[in-house]
Amino acid sequence: MGFIPCRKKEEKTLRRSQGNILLIVFLILMLLQSIRAGEFSDPKAWFLSTVMLLPGIIIGIAFHEYGHALVASKLGDPTPRLQGRLTINPIAHLEPFGFIALIFCGFGWGKPVEIDPSYFRNRRRDELLVSVAGVVMNLILAIVFTIIFKLVLSTAGSAFSYSAGGATDFRYYVELMIYYVIEINLVLMIFNLIPVPPLDGFNIVVEIFNLRNTDFYRIAYNYGQWILLVLLFMGFVSRILSPAVMWCMNTLFSIFGVPLMV
Repeated sequence: MGFIPCRKKEEKTLRRSQGNILLIVFLILMLLQSIRAGEFSDPKAWFLSTVMLLPGIIIGIAFHEYGHALVASKLGDPTPRLQGRLTINPIAHLEPFGFIALIFCGFGWGKPVEIDPSYFRNRRRDELLVSVAGVVMNLILAIVFTIIFKLVLSTAGSAFSYSAGGATDFRYYVELMIYYVIEINLVLMIFNLIPVPPLDGFNIVVEIFNLRNTDFYRIAYNYGQWILLVLLFMGFVSRILSPAVMWCMNTLFSIFGVPLMV
């Protein structure tokens, strides 16, 4: 979900190979954990929940990566445009394996936007702007869909309850889908702000404190994927995400006056 600067082909191939092995092992463990937790015990409920989540996932990932591509392009780097990434078309941004993993394991990724920093006039400033662009795009989407949510609820003349609805209540499922779009974009925003590579938060910290030429950067960059996956598997990330997302969502709903029922 972050971006990967263009580097030597041999280095990228080696890191991708090591990363793929690590991800496969991690995803198998996550899938087994989901099975043991009984998430697939009711296939119909799981399928319906997945269908409700898909628009938020697709929109969130597509616009996040488009944000990176747009800002990099505006700052003079033609790489995203030449690679067909300067678009909101989800096909250009979804990574098949990462997308499938997201559906079945609750953890996945999009196709990183590649950039070439040599095109930037002020590398430190411009890489910071590119890193921030994705999470800002997710925040904008969360705000826009909160406004849409408010309008839909106002038209319906009722508050929204997460636990309400029935098998034939079409309006409720439309509301739930919009709710998930807001929630998923906030999840993407906060998750990507975690300062661990390859997430955007790491690049933001690196550029703000000018750490690119330090030993800390080299060590964190080489072992960041391992650190992130351990944090995910041990549940540390969810302990940060859940309260942060809930606080952001409650704040947005309070600002825009979205009526909710417990």
